[in-house]
Amino acid sequence: MSGRMEGKVAFVTGAARGQGRAHAVRLAQEGADVIAVDLCAAVGSVDKYPAATLEDLDATVAEVEGLGRRIVASVADVRDGDGLAKALDAGVAELGGLDAVVANAGIATYGMSWELSERQWQDMLDVNLTGVWHTAKAAVPHLRRRGGGCMVFTSSIGGLKGIQQVGHYVAAKHGLVGLMRTMANELAPQRIRVNTVHPTNVDTHMIQNPGTWGMFAPGDPEPTKEKAMDGFRSLNAIPVPWVDVEDIANAVLFLASDEARYVTGVALPVDAGANVR
Repeated sequence: MSGRMEGKVAFVTGAARGQGRAHAVRLAQEGADVIAVDLCAAVGSVDKYPAATLEDLDATVAEVEGLGRRIVASVADVRDGDGLAKALDAGVAELGGLDAVVANAGIATYGMSWELSERQWQDMLDVNLTGVWHTAKAAVPHLRRRGGGCMVFTSSIGGLKGIQQVGHYVAAKHGLVGLMRTMANELAPQRIRVNTVHPTNVDTHMIQNPGTWGMFAPGDPEPTKEKAMDGFRSLNAIPVPWVDVEDIANAVLFLASDEARYVTGVALPVDAGANVR
């Protein structure tokens, strides 16, 4: 291990599985101790894929500890700003500080913009936009006490372009870019860097479900992963259907490390060329 995060503490939301687990593990591989939170329960309007579980969060803990790093993991809801701040405060008290934040928790639901329910719209904004603001709000005092640090917000190619059937998701992910650019300016004098990362489809539960398959196999009453493959590939300039969690975790690691010490206010695509497609 090269130790690019040696001596640092990272806070990762949505850490029970998928991209969040990959971020926690990759940062730990490079020497970071980790504060991990996840809801480990369903969000009301999300019905196309199963929620993460306590067992999933335990598996993240086991992977990080297996690398010889410390981890403080707890159940917390990014929609609850006070509860999230308490979970972070407890982790900082145990691990001694905070250097890097990965605001990763997010959900996906589907529907044409004018057909979305009020619940779908509000849940999306509450988790994918307000939840990131809550994460940043809770973290900034700790980063300032540390004398600097960084935050990485998980956006999407949907934060840079329109995508049909996920208008609420696109609106939230675009909102993260505005929040990032503003906070990058506000926090630069305190040497706190703020960036977004913009994945194309990533091979997780969030895309491997009938709701997403249906977007990429339109008109098929029984969409499957195999039927959706050509549609997935058509999104990207490099002809792959999706990228792996490690591809995004490597980008997050770079942005969190001292290698990116002068990188702030940047919207970084890791998207197989989807944004230029």
